[in-house]
Amino acid sequence: MKRTLVLLTLNEIEGVTELFDRIPFDAADESLVVDGGSTDGTVEFFTTRGVKVVGQEKKGRAEAFRVAFDSTTGDVLCFFSPDGNEDPADIPRLFEKIEAGADMAIARRFGEGARNEEDDSVLRWRAWANQAFTLLANLAFNLPKLVRERGAYVQDTINGYRAITREAFRRLSMDAEGFLVEYQMTMRALKLGMKIVEIPTIEHDRIGGQSTASSLPTGLRFVRGLAREIVIGRRF
Repeated sequence: MKRTLVLLTLNEIEGVTELFDRIPFDAADESLVVDGGSTDGTVEFFTTRGVKVVGQEKKGRAEAFRVAFDSTTGDVLCFFSPDGNEDPADIPRLFEKIEAGADMAIARRFGEGARNEEDDSVLRWRAWANQAFTLLANLAFNLPKLVRERGAYVQDTINGYRAITREAFRRLSMDAEGFLVEYQMTMRALKLGMKIVEIPTIEHDRIGGQSTASSLPTGLRFVRGLAREIVIGRRF
């Protein structure tokens, strides 16, 4: 099984400078950076180190996923954002879960052995919203399996730190825009009965830069995205 590591970047020079030596490029057969238009030296950082960089004609995280799919040949793709939140040590573990038979492997930030960035905060708005959307997705698309199988609950439907087979990616026909893409990916995989496994991960503090996902607009897009997936069922 050919492994592809995809790094998703947009002005992440602080993160990539600190993390580059810890990224296990040798765990993959090919590596690719999909860049959303960095102007801080991120592109130059990777090109001078021999890592292929592909730009996006259209902005957005969902488009980055599609560009990665079209620009690589691996049987499994692992998506990693070098912003400090995601632990690069989990990359081989995600690949291994796919090679063990999973269609999708997600690094979960909730549950036993995991940590969410907001765990030390009193008010964990982002974490609570994430868990609410995860609950709704499980109830809407995973309920029969939850009844039959103990431990079938997907604990982090939204985290973009994940790996997926090329065939599964193709079958999901994802048409979401922006940060909705990972949530749509999980919902559609649940609809099709794909095998989803999770590994606990430690979400660290972000290194430099700022998230481009504004809470309220992103939440509203998630509500609309969830409602649409309920309406269309498996017609995608």
